[in-house]
Amino acid sequence: MPLNDTDIDFFQRVYEVARRIPSGRVTSYGAIARYLGTGRSARVVGYAMNASSSVHPPVPAHRVVNRIGLLTGKHHFPLPDLMQQLLESEGVVVENDQIVDFEKLFWDPMKELGI
Repeated sequence: MPLNDTDIDFFQRVYEVARRIPSGRVTSYGAIARYLGTGRSARVVGYAMNASSSVHPPVPAHRVVNRIGLLTGKHHFPLPDLMQQLLESEGVVVENDQIVDFEKLFWDPMKELGI
């Protein structure tokens, strides 16, 4: 199913938020959705992350994980361990596909960017 203009606009808004996530920090699909005023659209944020590989400027999709810190999007990266490798290169510890100290590393756009 092709994307419509509303989808594209939403994806661009998701990318703008994701680009603001600092290196070494992570956020969740739901946190981005809530910040954008669409709290029930975490899955659509995931779709945006999946479609971000060819977007410019680049989107650090590896910094967006599920609500408990699992690397649920890792299978959308070109290599099976690339998401984990990118996070680890920023100092984020990952064990068994889960962010260690997730609460400590969590970047909440509502708090960091305000409304």
